[in-house]
Amino acid sequence: MKLSSRIRSVKPSATLSINNKANELKAQGYQVISMAVGEPDFPTPEHICRACIDALKAGKTKYAATNGILPLREVIAKKFQRENHLNYLPQQIVVNTGAKHSVYCIFQILLDPGDEVIIPAPYWVSYPEIVALAGGKPVFVQTREEDNFLMKPEQLEAAITDRTRALIINTPTNPTGQAYSEDEIRSLGAVLRKHPDIAIVSDEIYEHLVYDGFKHVSFAAALPDLYDRVFTVNGYAKTYSMTGWRLGYVACPSLEASDAIKRLQDQSTSGMTTFAQYGGVVALRDDQDCVRRMLENFDERRKYIVQALNELPGVKCPNPRGTFYVFPNISGWGLSSQEAAMRLLEDAYVATVPGSAFGGEGHLRLSFATSMDVIEEAVKRIAEWIPTIKNS
Repeated sequence: MKLSSRIRSVKPSATLSINNKANELKAQGYQVISMAVGEPDFPTPEHICRACIDALKAGKTKYAATNGILPLREVIAKKFQRENHLNYLPQQIVVNTGAKHSVYCIFQILLDPGDEVIIPAPYWVSYPEIVALAGGKPVFVQTREEDNFLMKPEQLEAAITDRTRALIINTPTNPTGQAYSEDEIRSLGAVLRKHPDIAIVSDEIYEHLVYDGFKHVSFAAALPDLYDRVFTVNGYAKTYSMTGWRLGYVACPSLEASDAIKRLQDQSTSGMTTFAQYGGVVALRDDQDCVRRMLENFDERRKYIVQALNELPGVKCPNPRGTFYVFPNISGWGLSSQEAAMRLLEDAYVATVPGSAFGGEGHLRLSFATSMDVIEEAVKRIAEWIPTIKNS
């Protein structure tokens, strides 16, 4: 059977590929530690699960509105107003099958073949593939470690052509853990104002996972005059440990855009799982202590792993402003990131993700969304493995 050129051009997810290899080794009896996948180790909070169970018992198992049940879209709109100082009508909000699907839908409705999308690198592994699946062309802007991996206005300006259709910004950022301040967003806005046909996709899935007093600011809130060009993406996976729920959402700049995504879902997914959406209502509406408790744990782990990695030979680990990732520079080892990741997995049984998968060669991404015991053991194994590099 001949498969389409479209699907043949799609690369497998490096994150999931490493995880699959780690699972193979586990199946063979090896004690593998995974620092590869961005999935909180906490269970979904009980009150959220209970709301979903209650919905099941109440018979909320039929088709729902393709763009999401109205109570969920209403609570999302209130969340944006309360936390992000953004006003959206419930009709501007579309609930998707995870934030990844939100991004996918946006580019499906925005791009024609050959349209360009600017993607700062390092980038989340799925962005280029999602753009390519929509017929677009990813245009990478290589950020610098000395700039905290944040794109500068002059870099953005240099990347814009007459084919540029969109810019995607992820803040806080996977894989580096860095984030754009309000002033840094405004400096990018000064460039974007000169190019009124460029849409902005602001992926804010890690907005609540920030540290050391850093304040997350939504792109559309920092640049209110660009509101009608910004798609604000968010979801439940990282903040509420709801990765398997596959529940995300996008706030669209216009009713035309939200209707286009709804029509796309009409002909593809038919919308989100109905009873799961009632858990989403409670997650945003009710007490947020569960979020604060998880954040406290992540912060403790972050402080430990940054210090511990910086004490290892050949490693320089920046302190992330947000997320639950570190992106240490391992160029001092004299190995490519792919070779380093594979050798760590096969020799020390520690799963990490090579920076090359994110457009960040010379680095590894490690997730600290796991227990302190696991993190400590991972660092210990890496420390014991480093002396073997020159002996191989």
